Amino acid sequence: MQGSCLCGVVTYEVDRLDMPIGHCHCRTCQKAHAAAFATTAGVERQHFRWTAGERHLSHYESSAGKRRWFCSVCGTHLMAERAGQPHLILRVPTLDEDPGMRPTVHLWRSHDVPWLAHGDELPSYDEWPPGR
Repeated sequence: MQGSCLCGVVTYEVDRLDMPIGHCHCRTCQKAHAAAFATTAGVERQHFRWTAGERHLSHYESSAGKRRWFCSVCGTHLMAERAGQPHLILRVPTLDEDPGMRPTVHLWRSHDVPWLAHGDELPSYDEWPPGR
């Protein structure tokens, strides 16, 4: 599977997702992604490789030993890793194709923000709402 950042400068390949997809609601993911949660999956290091733009990568150590890697041009967060772990934590939305798996878990729900709505009570549109 191919993946990339928003501007397309950084690209990567993943042979497969080695761990289930989950939505992490921790405060660090909320801040790093400017979102209510981040959708991630574990990938064994030998199943991941950068294919272009590696010189444009930057990282931030968000907690002791955890580096979050992002494109220094557009800011897209691509993956995170902890030294010594056999896997990295891929940001699933950066994949350019369907991984064929669906999320199986929500993590750190204790950090949910009060404005996050769950369920189908909100209007939903395939694109923009009518009249916009």
